[in-house]
Amino acid sequence: MSPERHKAQVDAQELVAQADTGARSLSGNLGTMIAAIAFIWSAFQLYVASNVPFWLYDMTGINLIFNNSEVRFIHVAFGLVLAAFAYPLFSRSPRHTIPWYDWVLAFLGAAACLYLVFMRSEIADRAGLPTQMDLIVSTTGLSVLAIAVYRSLGLPLVVVAVVFLAYAMFGNSPFLPEVVQWRGASYGKAMWHYWMQLEGVFGVAVGVSSSMIFLFVLFGSLLEKAGAGNYFIKAAFSLLGHLRGGPAKAAVLASAMSGLYSGSSIANVVTTGTFTIPLMKRTGFPAEKAGAVEVASSVNGQLMPPVMGAAAFLIAEFTGVSYQQVVIHAFIPAVISYIALVYIVHLEALKMNLKGLPKPPVHMTVIRRLIGVLTGFIGITVLGLAVYYGLGWIKVAMPALTFPVVLLLFVVGYLYLAYVAAQVPDLEVDDPNAPIKELPAAGDVGRTGYYYILPIVVLIWCILVERFSPSLSAFYATMAMVFIVVTQHPLKAYFRTQTQAGQFGQGVVDFTEGMIGGARNMIGIAVATAAAGIIVGTVSLTGMHQMIAALVEFLSGGNLLLMLFLVAVMSLILGMGLPTTANYLVVSSLMALVVVDLGEQTGFIVPLIAVHFFVFYFGIMADVTPPVGLAAFAAAAISRGDPIKTGVQGFIYSMRTAALPFLFIFNTDLLLIDVGLMQAIFVFIVSVVAMMLFAAATQGYFFARSKLWESVTLLLIAFTLFRPGFWLDQIQEPYVDAAGPAIVQMIADAPAGDMVRLNLAGPDFDDMDKIITLTLALVIGDEQGGEARLNASGLVAVSNDGALALEEPFPSTKFAEKLQGFDFYGDVPVVIVSAQVDAERLPKELFYIPALLLLLLIVMIQRRRQTQPAF
Repeated sequence: MSPERHKAQVDAQELVAQADTGARSLSGNLGTMIAAIAFIWSAFQLYVASNVPFWLYDMTGINLIFNNSEVRFIHVAFGLVLAAFAYPLFSRSPRHTIPWYDWVLAFLGAAACLYLVFMRSEIADRAGLPTQMDLIVSTTGLSVLAIAVYRSLGLPLVVVAVVFLAYAMFGNSPFLPEVVQWRGASYGKAMWHYWMQLEGVFGVAVGVSSSMIFLFVLFGSLLEKAGAGNYFIKAAFSLLGHLRGGPAKAAVLASAMSGLYSGSSIANVVTTGTFTIPLMKRTGFPAEKAGAVEVASSVNGQLMPPVMGAAAFLIAEFTGVSYQQVVIHAFIPAVISYIALVYIVHLEALKMNLKGLPKPPVHMTVIRRLIGVLTGFIGITVLGLAVYYGLGWIKVAMPALTFPVVLLLFVVGYLYLAYVAAQVPDLEVDDPNAPIKELPAAGDVGRTGYYYILPIVVLIWCILVERFSPSLSAFYATMAMVFIVVTQHPLKAYFRTQTQAGQFGQGVVDFTEGMIGGARNMIGIAVATAAAGIIVGTVSLTGMHQMIAALVEFLSGGNLLLMLFLVAVMSLILGMGLPTTANYLVVSSLMALVVVDLGEQTGFIVPLIAVHFFVFYFGIMADVTPPVGLAAFAAAAISRGDPIKTGVQGFIYSMRTAALPFLFIFNTDLLLIDVGLMQAIFVFIVSVVAMMLFAAATQGYFFARSKLWESVTLLLIAFTLFRPGFWLDQIQEPYVDAAGPAIVQMIADAPAGDMVRLNLAGPDFDDMDKIITLTLALVIGDEQGGEARLNASGLVAVSNDGALALEEPFPSTKFAEKLQGFDFYGDVPVVIVSAQVDAERLPKELFYIPALLLLLLIVMIQRRRQTQPAF
């Protein structure tokens, strides 16, 4: 490897260390100590996720069971200690030793967290009346946390958290604009809220981090240590390397596969980019475009189920949607975004007239290869159906034997696939600068690591079929991965009839390094979720999202599209410099409810899961967007290109990702909400075509270089395929309206399970001279009669001069919180202005016909100018 190339790789690895695992490099006793702490953290998280504590209690009577809150406290304690030891506090701080002040900070951080463990019962008895020691501990804990966040994640999150903390305590200051003031909290109340109970630092975010995210990050670390990262890269190159722009297409596929378990876009860039970026440059991609392809594909990996950069579990927690449903909702947008990126790479290769890498010689006819491929697909399908329905039958007939049967099948499958892998040499990590005479055969690469798929199969089986909790599913998948890591080397040596001396030891070393790596990868996530708890706690304490909603409403002037654009920009800004998990926590806490509230005020109702995906997507875009796109800096360190130009090009490639949130806000079919299987397949096909047309329009190339009017036409076609309902709304009203007493009759006539939109208007609670509006989605129950159905939802309506006036709902009823903004006791009543149900209309899919005809016209026109095959 050339010195310049080696320096680039070292720079990139250093960037990952600074962002993910800690830039301090320690050896000797100090290195062993940090490794031991990290290993113990991983072991502790596996212990509390298992049934071992309960088994120990049943067998020995020793109570080593930790409740959920105690696990949160210990989780943060480990994060603070390792942050102090692994990350230098200042740029000039020593990298090869631990200064005295870091020992002090580690001790204080651990003590502040463990104080909550050992004093838990006494704290509960005080019921919100903190002692002086409570205040000292809380102040110390928050201070150490701020320092840990600064050293591991940088200044942005610290500044945001401090601003929110200051707002909670000084929100009543007269120098603040009246619109953002609130009554303020005393120092004691704030410290109690943020540290002494589960509303701030140790809130929902840390709960998800300690119970689910850690296990998935550990699973990914073990998978990487087992060799899966190199396997996925080689598999991607063997499948796509021979195509036009093959290395770039392989980079996209490798990043997609890495995204299955990775929680960091920066680590993804370096893991796959170290190999893919030099090869892209060698095949003709400029440095900035090579880096941008890797950045765009790695950032997209954060959107790929089942992990989604460790944010999938937080989304499930905050929206109340099951984790399984979150995975299903995220599937189509993530996959079509990746397909579109592959197509963008293909278009770039066409524009630059690039060729693929040399492929291995073919020793069989096309017919035999086709039969082999079909046999493989049919075999996998039959095996999948046998496992699904076979185990499904066993679960029903003999539920007690389901787990032993799954365990047996796993072991048998693993032994067979390990035997298959032993028949071919292990994969080596190639030098990307070495000359490539030909690509490896896909079959040979595949055989070396099919067994890596088994733990992922276990994970998906547990989540989607057995319906286990995400934490329990991750535990079983991690234990399956541990078994493979420890045994793969001696097992393959046995099948190869080679000496097994040292092979088992290598497995133990890989397992130990995987455990340590998983914990070190979690340092930033642990302290980020703790700091984000301050933001979440402030929002819940002050109702801050309502103030932001008022600001956005003022700036947008009530225009829905402008409001969504402002929220997108704010999410992009808030996400700059933050890792995926903290990124989502910040943007969702502040911006998700803004979209919901303002949408309801303008008559636009959108599912909460779609809103959270909207802000999540734009928060993630901060990783690629200059000037703080850390993934772009990592890619530029490898490509030796300009980081700002790399980020700009990466943003251009990611425009398809930026368009998706706007599309699924208005067309929730893309998220498979209330969509059947056949319709889901249809939606997927249409969405892929639409997104590829969008990519062609933005790249200015389809079958040939596009003229401006052709690109605009392609955008119009893509928009129509994505949202045909827009055109239908122009010729047919989407709703049937009712007003006055007819509203009650409309509700009475609606079938159970349908939705009726109730449009409300009434005086503002804070300004009785102001009339505000709100739209409620009333899901019809089984009750008979309109009044009974309204009452079942906590709404009491009375006739008032021909209008339907609402009484104030009881606090515990469904819509009580949403209606808090109305004044029910003024002279002007709160009324249901109108009710709406979906109208019977033409199928919106009819508009696909003119769109496809227009597409055919564009194809015919461009084919005349075509100079090379389009595919």
